Amino acid sequence: MTMVKDLDVRGMQHCETTALGVLLRHAGLDLSEPALFGLGSGLSFLYWDSKAMGFPFLGGRVKPFELTRNLAAELGLELQVRETTSARKAWQDVAGPLDAGRPVGLQLDSYHLDYFSTKVHFGGHVVAMYGYDEQDAYLVDTAAQGGAVSTGLAGLARARAERGPMTARHRSFTITAPGNAPSPQDRIIPAIKKCAHAFLNPPIANLGDRGIEKAAKEVPKWLRRSANPQEDLPRAAVLMEKAGTGGALFRNLYRDFLAESAQLIDNSHLRTGHRLYSEAATLWTQVAGLVATAGESGDVENLEQAGTILHELARIERDAMRALSLL
Repeated sequence: MTMVKDLDVRGMQHCETTALGVLLRHAGLDLSEPALFGLGSGLSFLYWDSKAMGFPFLGGRVKPFELTRNLAAELGLELQVRETTSARKAWQDVAGPLDAGRPVGLQLDSYHLDYFSTKVHFGGHVVAMYGYDEQDAYLVDTAAQGGAVSTGLAGLARARAERGPMTARHRSFTITAPGNAPSPQDRIIPAIKKCAHAFLNPPIANLGDRGIEKAAKEVPKWLRRSANPQEDLPRAAVLMEKAGTGGALFRNLYRDFLAESAQLIDNSHLRTGHRLYSEAATLWTQVAGLVATAGESGDVENLEQAGTILHELARIERDAMRALSLL
């Protein structure tokens, strides 16, 4: 058996920040989950729908692995990423660092993991791997999935090889924190300003505050849009609240990051952003509840109310990001 020794294997709320936490703590840098998410400029919004999709998708964060790249760049970390089409080379890329006593991050499709509670294809899932034996791989996943868990090597290989939306080619990565890396506190303002700029200047209308406005117009139509609203709408609500988002479509995590930052930096714009994202987080949870109730009851009034709140959320988040952009 190969196992990284003296590793903190606690699971957090979101998969990518959980994996980053494991790798960074091993490298000597212990940050809270909100700090990992915020310093990685992780907050975003996406409304996505197409004829090929069974039901629209609401996303609250940047695309998979962008958070990791952002965080590494912001903190001056050495991020080594390996991708390959060869399953044999992919295993070597993982076994090598593990044999040398270093945990490894993996991007894979959660569908093939033995322990995963919901069997749905999601190719943007991220875990930390800290050991293996002849049959199993030892991973760290979110607290909801069990934290320190194990899965069969055959299933892990299938998860890493899966192709489709948001997948990567056997992606694995390691992180090293150099001795001259900048202080995380010194990178708070640049990370917030980067996130605000991206949110307020989306390349397409489905993203950022414009995306929330689009959702406000489209969500009231969801009972007609769905072939099976009793399943689709409650599932959408669960994805917003419980699918590794930390609640409120990642707004709880960003609210907490801004709160932690305001304890370190005395700035009125930062306090305004925190106040507005506290309000936004509460409203996103209300939207999720209304969407779930609409699916269960078939009552369009719930979706109309959700649409009204979403219009308000677009304004609140726009105001919050405008304030934060002035830091």
